[in-house]
Amino acid sequence: MDLGNLASLKHFIPEMILVAGVLAIVIIDLAVRDKSRLGALALIAAAASLLAIGLEPVLSGAWLFHRMLVFDSFAIYFRTLIALAAVVAIWMSIGSQEVKSCDQGEYYAILLASTFAMFLMAESANLLMAYLALEFVSLTSYILTGFLRHNRRSLEAALKYLIYGGVASGTMIYGMSWIFGITGSLDFSVINKALSTPGHLPVLAVFIALVLILTGMGYKVASVPFHMWAPDVYTGAPIPITTFLAIGSKAAGFALLTRFFFPAISHLAAGGSWTALAGVDWPQLLLFVCIITMTLGNLAALQQTNMKRLLAYSSIAQAGYALMGFVVLSNDGIRAMLFYLFAYYVMDAGAFVVVMIVANSTGREDVDAYRGLAWRGGIVPALALTIFLFSLTGIPLTVGFIGKFYLFAAVIRGQFYILAIVGILNSVVSLYYYLKPIRMMFFEQPRGDEGTVRFQAWDYGLMGVLACATIVFGLYWSPIISFANRSLSFFTGPT
Repeated sequence: MDLGNLASLKHFIPEMILVAGVLAIVIIDLAVRDKSRLGALALIAAAASLLAIGLEPVLSGAWLFHRMLVFDSFAIYFRTLIALAAVVAIWMSIGSQEVKSCDQGEYYAILLASTFAMFLMAESANLLMAYLALEFVSLTSYILTGFLRHNRRSLEAALKYLIYGGVASGTMIYGMSWIFGITGSLDFSVINKALSTPGHLPVLAVFIALVLILTGMGYKVASVPFHMWAPDVYTGAPIPITTFLAIGSKAAGFALLTRFFFPAISHLAAGGSWTALAGVDWPQLLLFVCIITMTLGNLAALQQTNMKRLLAYSSIAQAGYALMGFVVLSNDGIRAMLFYLFAYYVMDAGAFVVVMIVANSTGREDVDAYRGLAWRGGIVPALALTIFLFSLTGIPLTVGFIGKFYLFAAVIRGQFYILAIVGILNSVVSLYYYLKPIRMMFFEQPRGDEGTVRFQAWDYGLMGVLACATIVFGLYWSPIISFANRSLSFFTGPT
């Protein structure tokens, strides 16, 4: 089904809600003196968008706006995940001491605009739209990263992000121009048919184009060797924006990466397996990227003394784990990746909430600030952080364990035994640096200069919800895996 502009609007309601939210915040910001309510308005807009996604009519799939976007179950899954990330980021922003000193109207308007752009990334059915959406996300991310204008670390992080992003963006669009030159189209479905047509396929040219495109998409998910921006940006950005980039931006990147490398340039075969283009060895390249991403992320995290930087390298390693499901080239692998991205959302967002709670009370982000946290008024955040870090490791009875179980099961079923061994060894290595803050919180005595952690009902409420979700979905995960199962359908047009 190919819908025109007006007919597409009924499937574009969540995006229109976000746009309306941006406009409302900008106008109200100009009209009122008290800016404290703007965060609540942004939260309502993000929650309403999430609700609209859940109420969308069931449809097997359709092209929107003359084949620029696609509406299918895969897009619904990632829009849901991105909307959830926006809700968490806005909720954290309302309680963040860093954000309270910023221009509230501009901050929340740009945050909603970035969410809108991430939706477009998840729905892109055309290379031009994919590029514009990714650039939209990047530009808003640069601004949000440097929003602490009197903080040198924040400004430095924004500049580094801009430089890395500009290089990755230019490289990616160059690769897209190669694909256009080879196939004569920017439409994913037409590209698939052109590359599948019997005849001479310029294998080397296609491979080079895919490597160039992978540069931009790999930068967005922070995979090695496109990860170098992540530690500095995660450390310098306000904590709610760090959280948003870690879970929302990464989810949007994986959505675009999957939609391009699977339905656009691969073919679904019998039994739920995917077949790559003959002679174009991009799966082997991504297998190497997957292994080196999780390994470098975990090894680099071992020596970190700043919690945000530790979680940044952890985020790189988690991208490597998610790529395990990607390189298997099967629906089992994609399903495992989808589930793991949800698990990662819950546990990583929770960890950053605790980091913000401690930073709000002590003004510190280093690991030493967690010394004796359980014995100086922070027993609840200490227990919650323990749950999140155990889940990130993959300890049983947590959602992280279930996510890794599905990933390793898909990898073993695909007979990638070495990849499974590397993944298990990396999980063991990660236990060392995840246990470091836990040891500091419970087995080290406070020195007296760490400060007392204050009870903050707003932040504790979000932390409690995420901690409960980490445990509940570790025991009863069938709703999420069922949602992931329903999201394996890519709309590619009439068969």
